[in-house]
Amino acid sequence: MRSDAEIPFFFGPGGDLFGMFHATAQPARQAVLMCPPLGQDLIRCHRVYRQLAQSLAASGVAVLRFDYHGTGDSAGDSAEVDWDRCVADTLVAAAELRSRAGVERPVAFGARLGGSIALSASAKTRFAEVIAWDPVTDGAAYVAVLDTMQASLREDANRFIRPRTHADVAAQWLGFDVGDRLREQLARLRIGIVQVPTLWIDSQQALQDRQRVAAISPPVPWNDMRKVETAILSPALIHAVSGRLKETAYA
Repeated sequence: MRSDAEIPFFFGPGGDLFGMFHATAQPARQAVLMCPPLGQDLIRCHRVYRQLAQSLAASGVAVLRFDYHGTGDSAGDSAEVDWDRCVADTLVAAAELRSRAGVERPVAFGARLGGSIALSASAKTRFAEVIAWDPVTDGAAYVAVLDTMQASLREDANRFIRPRTHADVAAQWLGFDVGDRLREQLARLRIGIVQVPTLWIDSQQALQDRQRVAAISPPVPWNDMRKVETAILSPALIHAVSGRLKETAYA
């Protein structure tokens, strides 16, 4: 059952972006913009995003969850998803959160590509901090992994009576249409040195070269084909994010 403090609405210049605002009982002391990942990761993270949002709101932190154009409950189709539009939608969502929460410098949180989008948007918006959970820092490697997973899925006898043809799954990643433009954008993606304060939450032991890394366990099975349809649940992630926001006061 939805709490009365969870407010669904549409926003943006054309009113085509969907958001869920998690209000606080008292004036918010902080605010968090939750940037979702894309594709199958978005579906798998839905529950943990909601759990985290509810936990933060109960502690006095206002939260906005939202969907980019072409994803979730926002307008558009998955084949229309565009990296630059995702970053632009994040800027619009940050402004919406500032208005609703009355907090000038929200924190951005994101898993996988959601973390990458938050970091990419940070140059144009005044996030107090970005909390990135297993973000994608090498887009070309990420594209290669998704291509390999897609090929494995096509021939998976546990899911299909007979292998699907290449034509059946052309321009798809794990059940989601993907346009050539997004594929090219992701292949060029590199997350190097970022200027905004960042907490890197690492379940893969892949971010040791970054500053301010919080390791959590067990490793999240992002790329495990046996669990690709299983929800991502991580009490350790909720504890790490909640703990970080409790210990930090942002100007």
